[in-house]
Amino acid sequence: MTRYFTPALAHLEPYTPGEQPKIQDLIKLNTNENPYPPAPGVAAAVADAAGALRRYSDLNCTALKEALAARCGVGPQNILCGNGSDENLMLAIRAFCDAHRPLAFADVTYGFYPVWCELFGIPRHVLPLGEDFSLDPAAYCGLGETVVIANPNAPTGRWLPPSALEPVLQTNPDTVLIVDEAYIDFCDAPPAQASCVPLTKRYPNLLVVQTFSKSRSMAGARLGFCVGDAALIADLERVKYSMNPYNVNSLTQAAGVAALADGGYFAKTTAAVRETRARTAAMLEALGFTVLPSQANFLFAKTPKMGGGELYEALRARRILVRHFDAPRTRDWLRITVGTPEEMRSLEAALRAILA
Repeated sequence: MTRYFTPALAHLEPYTPGEQPKIQDLIKLNTNENPYPPAPGVAAAVADAAGALRRYSDLNCTALKEALAARCGVGPQNILCGNGSDENLMLAIRAFCDAHRPLAFADVTYGFYPVWCELFGIPRHVLPLGEDFSLDPAAYCGLGETVVIANPNAPTGRWLPPSALEPVLQTNPDTVLIVDEAYIDFCDAPPAQASCVPLTKRYPNLLVVQTFSKSRSMAGARLGFCVGDAALIADLERVKYSMNPYNVNSLTQAAGVAALADGGYFAKTTAAVRETRARTAAMLEALGFTVLPSQANFLFAKTPKMGGGELYEALRARRILVRHFDAPRTRDWLRITVGTPEEMRSLEAALRAILA
């Protein structure tokens, strides 16, 4: 840290992303990327859009918003697009929190929430999950604080139906509930029952954030969006235009429209991930692991035979990279991204050899 760095951020601890090593023949199961490529039409759409790169991108993301609105059953005025879901979450926390309005979130959840609190000088209210890492919505009722809930949660994979979160909205009418649905497309329940998006039509204090990074295989494109009441979206746009107006580039917008157009491919690949998730969970349990019920594209698991850090290193030595969070409640656990069936078979072979 130089002497020029502002003292106000002297204690800032940045978010730690998952490793992105360039190791040959690595089986990468650490950042919840989709094991399948984007829809076939995405590359062609990006190539076509490249011809207009000398022009600024569409500030309003018009075509992309229209495609998303049709998919979500809302109007374009109910959608804001961003540079990954991270930007949408950051804009929301900046817009709906301040020094007198804390952000409430779970103690084991997405690690960026406390970082944004520190960055923007926002008080945090951390509520512990249950012993089994379950979230009790009643703990968030009547807080009078902005709330963010990852659903399905990361790194646990646990999911709550939208009806379970309605009391949070009903008892906090003057503050916003942000539901982070980065992994919602991997739920076993149909989209209309899994997602809180339909509730945005009934609750003006609900903002739902989703991403193309996971289920649409576009982590490298950096595209996210949020859905909410038109007035909430207008608030976010006010902040967006004060920070980064051209936040979604032309290539990414074209890629997003093309990805949404191929519903069949989306259904096929998300179903493949769900099937592999079920088989992998059964395999881990057969090896003596405790595995949390997951509705995401990853599994949170531990074994009594070895500590999480030791097992992480043993897998890494075999060129299999998973995620380990060295914190008191999670240090015995590993978060394992669901890869291809072949990658999961390699994982199984490695685990059998390590635990033998």
